[in-house]
Amino acid sequence: MSYRCLLFDLDGTLVDSRIDLVNSINLMLRELGRDQLSDSIVLKFVGEGARLLVERALNATQEFTPHAGEIDCAMEIFFRHYRTHLFDYTRPYPEVVETLEALQSVPKAIVTNKPYEFTVRLLEGTGLSRHFNTILGGDSLPERKPSPMMLLEAARQCDVEIQECLMIGDSRVDIEAGKAAGIRTCGYIPGFRGRTELVEAGADYLIERFSELRYLL
Repeated sequence: MSYRCLLFDLDGTLVDSRIDLVNSINLMLRELGRDQLSDSIVLKFVGEGARLLVERALNATQEFTPHAGEIDCAMEIFFRHYRTHLFDYTRPYPEVVETLEALQSVPKAIVTNKPYEFTVRLLEGTGLSRHFNTILGGDSLPERKPSPMMLLEAARQCDVEIQECLMIGDSRVDIEAGKAAGIRTCGYIPGFRGRTELVEAGADYLIERFSELRYLL
């Protein structure tokens, strides 16, 4: 099957941002006088937007549910640290740049739950922004993945039918969003979540190397 548009997640799919995300969350927790969390725990919290990431980190370091004002305050602290440390270690995964170059004739969109501000800065800072016709962040629309809304809007902006798109991501959230949109999905195994979550979510394809995308097309 040929695809006329590629929809990409960002963190754990195009860029390896895990260290900077973990460090920024732990800097937030330290500033709030809380214990630090392990890399593996923080990464389990990533993927459904910044607010849920912060709320889950707070939940993991206290015995009671954080209230909205507490989450708002913590988010401001997290954003401040993440703006400073956005590019300490974050880099595109191997073969991402070469593969996007090879597929330059195919329209592409970013559909990520990461806030739009950080999404654009990351894409520009890594030199990837020129490859994408459309960029949608977690605060661009009323709903985030696993809702299909972002995928449907990305297809509209790229002027293709949603059925002609392929969703590429590293997590259950990406696969569920693709299924909700009625399209095929591709799981990137080296990302944040790994093979097991992608298999259990029902990804149509799995790739170990980013360059394998070329063969799906």
